[in-house]
Amino acid sequence: VQLQASGGGLVQAGGSLRLSCAASGIGFSIYDMSWYRQAPGKQRELVAGITSGGVSNYADSVKARFTISRNNAKNTLYLQMNSLNPEDTAVYYCNAVYSGWPKKYDYWGQGTLVTVSS
Repeated sequence: VQLQASGGGLVQAGGSLRLSCAASGIGFSIYDMSWYRQAPGKQRELVAGITSGGVSNYADSVKARFTISRNNAKNTLYLQMNSLNPEDTAVYYCNAVYSGWPKKYDYWGQGTLVTVSS
């Protein structure tokens, strides 16, 4: 199983980035997918999630700025990030969860660094 996150980089405040997470080795379409981030010295936090059925949810801090989406045909998860600010600086991780029975499947990508300069 591999979740390959990409698209991070250095951007000025107010700019945009699009993150991608390419999944392999899983039945991508049945997984609930999420983006998390972890800033230096802080705990990992949920940024946005999208269910296998396409229902999305967002942290209050990114609502109206970030958009999560998925392309099941390409086994890829996306995060469009607009109006970035320095508080968005973090390593962004993608997560895949399938709550099967009797086992829950939970996978993490390696992370991609987003740095927003003021």
